[in-house]
This record gives sequence, structure tokens and C-alpha cells, in this order.
Amino acid sequence: MTAVDPSATASAQLPRTTCPVGVLLCPFPDAMTDLQQELDHLRLQVRTDALTGVSNYRFFIDALEQEVERSSRNGRPTSLLMIDIDHFKQVNDIHGHEVGNQALIHVAALISAQVRKLDIVCRYGGEEFAVILPETELYSAIPVGERIRLTLAGTPLQQDGVLLELTVSLGLATYLPYSLSSATELISQADQYLYEAKKNGRNRLCHTDVPQPESISNEEKQTLIKLFGRDSNAKD
Repeated sequence: MTAVDPSATASAQLPRTTCPVGVLLCPFPDAMTDLQQELDHLRLQVRTDALTGVSNYRFFIDALEQEVERSSRNGRPTSLLMIDIDHFKQVNDIHGHEVGNQALIHVAALISAQVRKLDIVCRYGGEEFAVILPETELYSAIPVGERIRLTLAGTPLQQDGVLLELTVSLGLATYLPYSLSSATELISQADQYLYEAKKNGRNRLCHTDVPQPESISNEEKQTLIKLFGRDSNAKD
């Protein structure tokens, strides 16, 4: 009968992990796990706005540049929503900065609830937010912006027994390789439409006109009929 080495059995039961000094069986598995968790937490802090919990400006810039680069390669669109809380200075002046902070948290949460998991919600700065919509045409991004606007207008912030009604103005732009040259240009165009929304009364979404398919002339229609068959509307 072959004797079993107790030390070998105990070693086999130890959790295997990658050791920074190359030891096959790390003698400090708990310390390694704690260190990994701390690194993950630090990475999250670097990319997250501390107040609202959405991505911060630094991460926004990196993410948008990546999406624009991807669009340049595959020809698929990237849309960008710029969102600004209307009359936010009055919220701070009348109700105080703590209520203002709660308003920012409230708005960030509602925006995040209206988008897909692959969309990227960011705090752009102050009371302004941005949403990156990868693989999204202008006509598909418009309902997203309207949904965000209507949800915020219809969901007051409840704070200390007071219902605080908040609205937002939105600017929307879409990147395609033939339309814009960079992420910076995309931000600038979305910002222009945001300014237009503010100027025209707030609580609205502004964007470029949605491209419409060219209408088919009667001559072109007759040519197609000759090629593919008679007009289905024609009478026998």
C-alpha cells in the first residue's frame, strides 16, 4: 500500500493564485485577494464621479475617442447626447447646495435608467451630463433623448417633504466618418444643439434634421415597373 504524504495533500488544498514573485503556490492568498480588490476599487474611483456614481469627465473623453475611432473603422454611427439641468443655479440659491447635490444624484440615476447597458452615462461637469450611444443612428437616438427628457420632467425630486420639479435641455449629434472628423467635433456639435435648446425655451431636445430617403420620381417608378413587373395598382 502506498503511503500518502500529508504535506502534499495539504498543499493540493491550498488556493492557487498568481504570485507577483512567481511562486507557484502563493503563501499569502488572502493578502493577494485584498490587494486585487483594492486595485479594482481604485480603478473604479479613477473613472467614476464621486457624487453621482456615473462615469467622470476623464473617462468620458477616453470612451468617446474609442467609440469614434471604432466608428471610423467600421462605418457605424456613434451618437452623443449632451444634457444640462435647467435653472440649476436657482436650485442652489433657493434650496441650498445639499439639495443641489441630491438633484444631481437624482438626475444621474434617472438618465442611467433610460439607456442600455452598453451606453455610457457621464457627468460632464457641474450640472451637465453626457450619454455616449454606440452603434446608434440619429433617428434611433432621438427617442432616447426624448425619453430622458420626459422622464425627468415627470419625476420630481422629493426632498424634505418638498417636490422639486426639474427639467433638462438636450443637444444631440451623431458621428459618421464622412460627417465629422473627431470626437472634439462631435462634442462641439452636440453642445451647439444644447445651446439651441436652451435658447429656444429649455426642456427640449435639439438636433440636426433626420435624413429622409429621396423620393422616387414617376419616371423612375415606371422604369422599375418595366424591369421588375407591372404596377400592382394597375387595373386589368
